[in-house]
Amino acid sequence: MPAHRILGVKAGAAYFAVVFAAGFVLGTVRVLLLIPRFGALTSVLLELPLMLAISWMACGWALRRFQVPPRIGPRLSMGATAFALLMLAEVTLSLGAFGSSMSDYLEELTTPHGLVGLAGQLLFALMPLARRA
Repeated sequence: MPAHRILGVKAGAAYFAVVFAAGFVLGTVRVLLLIPRFGALTSVLLELPLMLAISWMACGWALRRFQVPPRIGPRLSMGATAFALLMLAEVTLSLGAFGSSMSDYLEELTTPHGLVGLAGQLLFALMPLARRA
């Protein structure tokens, strides 16, 4: 693998870690406090702008920290790595911690709140392409 792609993978892993940690905290707040009061869709819509702002800042930090060049290859590598790790973490939590099946997890993605969340995750994955640093 070329060195610039390895750099993208390292930056993507760091980007994922920061955003996942924030998402874990905010997701707990959403599930415990917001969903019972506002419902799933409204709760995701309330959480999403904050998660995207955190993602934007974390992306910029990772780009600067790992000096990812402003070329498509390393930026795609960073976003793809972060997205793959995020999906792996979500599936692992869903199946392991919450006792869901894979079909339950996939079915949840087809709900309105699941689709909004997935759209946010795709924006998270594309941020390295949009950020200058």
